[in-house]
Amino acid sequence: MIRRREFITLLGGVAAWALAARAQQPAIPAIGFLSSAVSGPGNLAFRKGLSHAGYVSGQNVIIEIREAKGRYDQLATLAADLVRRKVNVIVAAGGLVSARAAIAATTTIPVLFIAGFDPVKLGLVSSFNRPGGNATGVSIYTTELLAKRLELLRELLPRASRIALLINADNVVSEIEADDMEMLARADGLRLIIVKANAATGFEGAFSAAATDRADALLVSADPFFTIQRTRIVALAARHRLPAAYPWLEYVEAGGLMSYGPILMDAYEEVGVYAGRILQGERASDLPVQLPLRFELGINVGTAKALNLMVPRVTLLRADHLVD
Repeated sequence: MIRRREFITLLGGVAAWALAARAQQPAIPAIGFLSSAVSGPGNLAFRKGLSHAGYVSGQNVIIEIREAKGRYDQLATLAADLVRRKVNVIVAAGGLVSARAAIAATTTIPVLFIAGFDPVKLGLVSSFNRPGGNATGVSIYTTELLAKRLELLRELLPRASRIALLINADNVVSEIEADDMEMLARADGLRLIIVKANAATGFEGAFSAAATDRADALLVSADPFFTIQRTRIVALAARHRLPAAYPWLEYVEAGGLMSYGPILMDAYEEVGVYAGRILQGERASDLPVQLPLRFELGINVGTAKALNLMVPRVTLLRADHLVD
């Protein structure tokens, strides 16, 4: 028979063994998902990519989501919070503003970005093939494709001479977009009308300014905050009867006239794949910056009819998606 004192000693030994065994178990890795807007469908595509390496949120990985919701001045604080929590990887979703905030917050935690500009020129990485440092990701060419969207708009509106460009007043990258487009417009004999909006002011003022300046058409920046507000932007374009070209197919599905650009969800999925590889031991500095492989042209035929626009047959034939 086991005496009471021996029984208590035995229990203590079992408890100590259990604590020691638990301490030896590896900690569940954590990923910080820093978004300049909201995570939305991009987060789902990221998780899909992450699952390729066998990581599933809530099972063997934790995903800490931080959303600025268009308030870009909050990104530094949100990034610092993720660093304090000692996450294993930070995904900087939503453009250069998120990438810069994450890279400024840490030189040791790997940062995976999705950026619309050349990340080498902007100093995010040393080179595409050998990024160096603690950052890599996907460059999606959103700014470079503004010229292509202008070209497509002019196929529908050959007589257009005044083009409005909608940019985010809070995004320093927007000034680069505006400068690039100003040179393109001048070379084509067009007048560029810069209109600005942000989370604080909304979009009504920008569209009113475009109307006052008698803009013939509108180009919309690929700013992440604009993307989450696409329903509002498309509605205002319809109200002002302003033909517009957008960066993502999601705008066309919401009623926008035309879009041309890479498939945004592909970029998020690729970043998810990279996050899985880093959790398995690879270094961000050794992972090349990825470039988009697929681009798609979307046209909303119903919106074109509502604007009394005749879409050229050659444009319709090139379209990857036609929406009624």
